[in-house]
Amino acid sequence: MPGAQDGLHTRKGRYQAQMVQTYLDFERPVAELDKQAISLAETDATAAKDAEARAAVELKKLYAKLGSWQKTQVARHPGRPHFSDYIELLTTDYTPLAGDRQFGDDHALLGGPAKIRGRSVIVMGHEKGKDLDTRLKHNFGMARPEGYRKAVRLMELAERFNLPVISFVDTAGAYPGRGAEERGQAEAIARSIDKGLSLKVPFISIITGEGGSGGAVAIATADSVLMLEHSIYSVISPEGCASILWRDGARAEDAAKAMKITAQDLKKLGVIDGIIKEPVGGAHRTPDEAIKRVGAKIISELDILNALGTARLVDRRRDKFLKIGRALPVAKKS
Repeated sequence: MPGAQDGLHTRKGRYQAQMVQTYLDFERPVAELDKQAISLAETDATAAKDAEARAAVELKKLYAKLGSWQKTQVARHPGRPHFSDYIELLTTDYTPLAGDRQFGDDHALLGGPAKIRGRSVIVMGHEKGKDLDTRLKHNFGMARPEGYRKAVRLMELAERFNLPVISFVDTAGAYPGRGAEERGQAEAIARSIDKGLSLKVPFISIITGEGGSGGAVAIATADSVLMLEHSIYSVISPEGCASILWRDGARAEDAAKAMKITAQDLKKLGVIDGIIKEPVGGAHRTPDEAIKRVGAKIISELDILNALGTARLVDRRRDKFLKIGRALPVAKKS
């Protein structure tokens, strides 16, 4: 039977694992309590447990009332699950496909056939990378034209074999570099959007972190567009919006609030179809649990979409996107 000292070592190990993560500015109260728990773990198990309990309460309180800018910070957290994590923990038999058969391969947008809980699908998504080397390799999740042409290739493959498409969106936007523009970035994005709208198989898209501009929409014209609870989805970054409106990037917090970029705002506006609740403290704290919840939601959505015929899927999808942003007619006063 483990003794009290064993319990102390176990608790200390857990706290040390917690402290590896990056704390956001608004999480400082939690960080201080976690530090207390670590220092007390070696000498006073009761006090350490009390600090742990207070940290959990503070964390729950903070995440129950996050503002738009705070959610933006959470959506960009470096420890948030990336496409590679969803592939590893959610799929089996994943076979990555490379290249657009025109120019080359793009490491910012990955995909291929896989199975999710035994169901054959085509998966694709943005990969940001986890350290400097992988971030450079994946261009921080900002895809070039060949990435979006790869997406079209994957969607065509899905139609050929009658497989649902599941996309994972996490990008600040499409890459705006000179080479990308020379190779037809806007055209590639437009073709990917068009293919998504006309896709003859069920299409589910999950915004897992950032959903930025056309680079996100290119693989998110889906039957069911879902967002993780603390993710964001917008036509431009808050910093970019602030720079344009007020010529002051420091007003990003004001822009984030005005732009209505959170999952909760976008659900009210009818831009997205559903919200996937994250574990307390965000997906970066308990990635396994967050990914498990995403998997369960994908299966439930597939069950609904599979019951619809091809024609119904396409018509329903196109109508949904055409209605976004349309103003309702104002009733005339009698």
